[in-house]
Amino acid sequence: MSNELIGERVLRKEDNRFITGKGRYTDDINLAGQTYACFVRSPHAHANIKGFHTSTAENAPGVVAVLTGLQVLEDGLGGLPCGWMLHSKDGSEMKQPMHPIMAGEKVNYAGEPVAVVIADTYEQARNAVEQVAVNYEVLQAVVDTSSAAEQADIYPDIPANTCYNWELGDAEATSQGLAEAAHITRIELINNRLIPNAMEPRAAIADYNTGTEDLTLYTTSQNPHLTRLIFTAFVQIAAEHKLRVIAPDVGGGFGSKIFVYSEETTISWASKKIGRPIKWTAERSESFLTDAHGRDHHTMAELALDEQGNFLALKVKTTANMGAYLSTFASAVPTYLYGTLLAGQYRTPSIYVEVDAVFTNTAPVDAYRGAGRPEATYVLERLVEKAASELAIDPAELRRRNFIGKDQFPYQTPVALEYDIGDYEASLD
Repeated sequence: MSNELIGERVLRKEDNRFITGKGRYTDDINLAGQTYACFVRSPHAHANIKGFHTSTAENAPGVVAVLTGLQVLEDGLGGLPCGWMLHSKDGSEMKQPMHPIMAGEKVNYAGEPVAVVIADTYEQARNAVEQVAVNYEVLQAVVDTSSAAEQADIYPDIPANTCYNWELGDAEATSQGLAEAAHITRIELINNRLIPNAMEPRAAIADYNTGTEDLTLYTTSQNPHLTRLIFTAFVQIAAEHKLRVIAPDVGGGFGSKIFVYSEETTISWASKKIGRPIKWTAERSESFLTDAHGRDHHTMAELALDEQGNFLALKVKTTANMGAYLSTFASAVPTYLYGTLLAGQYRTPSIYVEVDAVFTNTAPVDAYRGAGRPEATYVLERLVEKAASELAIDPAELRRRNFIGKDQFPYQTPVALEYDIGDYEASLD
């Protein structure tokens, strides 16, 4: 094969071991002295924790330890951070609630872990989980994206359940374009929440060496370097030179395995406490509850056109559901990965987008398959289709009239990005 890879057929090297069943995934790994973890999870979306009763579980056959969110608090562990700071349009920093690795005083979504049972076998851990009793004071849950800002505050220091009010583009020019339009197409869209569902569920094995004080974590991660950073700099489970993170083969991720979750963090902390390796593999029902969800937008949008069907302005207002906490990259998804894509392939002179991010008592939302870009494309292309119908113009023709021409590159969009090259009409020829 030549040194020039563009246009060349590149042979894959990894297929044979996968199609012959010789892949090596996290759950395939077993270590000497390994124990198994199962989590106690909140059945409530919003509740105060009034007490833990663990003695029965602690005395169950094979149980090594039962650890609760209260012990996380006592050990002073840091929370799981969001890696992307944003500012609202008034210049204030986004609001970010503490995201504990296990809840000790209050739960904020159904499925949030509050305790972990560690036993010699998986079956023993699974049985003992049922014997942990937690007293809850159930609170009113906020679950609706559209009305979250009008509901009772989930956190006392976050008014109107609002993380940030973000904007991009020229509001005045966009309003002018709408005022001068011969036609305005309007849509209201719900881009529904979805659950990732990789063939391989999330799994982790934490192994703390009491002699060397080294911690090794095997995990189903798309980004082991990020896990290492968060463990050392934020949660402070181990010093950087004492932590090794290994990502074996990963059976599908689609974004949901980029983030750092409670479970791998908890068992790493717990392995230091018991001095033995701990394995955790999610059940499918756990994955549905706790893997970072995607989308969950409520959007109102307006597209202004002149008499010839040329786009004049685009105005978008989106409410984005963050869930109960900010996941690793959650703040960036409905903003810089969404608003900057609203120009699409069209030469719309003025664009203005506002995004209100809200907290609800639901699982955290983060990047999933395109991460903001599909949401932006859906808004824009639904507008174009509806505009074509209202103006009785063939949808392909309306797109041709508004495509950025081949001779217009590099092209500066009204929403920050500059395109270097493109030939959009070719897709219609």
